[in-house]
Amino acid sequence: MTPLIHIIPILRDNYCFVLEGEQGKSIIIDPGEVLPVKSYISQYALTPVLILNTHHHPDHVAGNAELKAKYDIPIMGPKKEMQQILHLSSGLSEGDTVYQAGVKLAVMETPGHTKGHISFYCEAASALFCGDTLFSMGCGRLMGGTADELFESLQRIKSMPTDTKIFCAHEYTLDNGIFALHVEPTNTDIVNRLNEVRKLRTNNLPSIPVLLESELKTNPFLRETNADRFAQLRFQKDKF
Repeated sequence: MTPLIHIIPILRDNYCFVLEGEQGKSIIIDPGEVLPVKSYISQYALTPVLILNTHHHPDHVAGNAELKAKYDIPIMGPKKEMQQILHLSSGLSEGDTVYQAGVKLAVMETPGHTKGHISFYCEAASALFCGDTLFSMGCGRLMGGTADELFESLQRIKSMPTDTKIFCAHEYTLDNGIFALHVEPTNTDIVNRLNEVRKLRTNNLPSIPVLLESELKTNPFLRETNADRFAQLRFQKDKF
């Protein structure tokens, strides 16, 4: 089935996602904070059945223990980071499938931001939950992985259907867009996207999801085809 996707703002600029499937049963992705998630679940009378993590950073997993205890549900995350994620019930690797509450998710290994980072693709919703691998008009920093790994992960995402909706885990779009325009000052698609994002943020609305089609026109990290130049671009963004 096609899940209803809830976007929950948490912390300063993170997003947690809740995928609502059959009879309100739901999958929680990257709960970096407890209270907003619990409040949202209560407000919409959802029934959590599973927690998923894309990677081990605290702003994605800090709510694991309390939410697991409250709802008595398992937690699944990257097998390669099981040592770093407390309370993980089982590990996931490339090619695995998660199926809960009628919602089917394919597991993709997308390292680079961290060594074991994974993403979740819901074909029924044409939705990719990519954590900190890809941001709108940007990408994650290298915090355990390598530039080559991140480049290859983005090349893989780049080859997905262009109507794929990108659900990234941070509201970094405005800052990323300013850098993107610095890199490509004559790119009118970036200018238009920046104007769109400013309107959304003025109204306190998320800038995601965004279509991969848009990212292919506006994201300099996705548009780069050379691994060495990509690494230089990532370094340039770190210093920007």
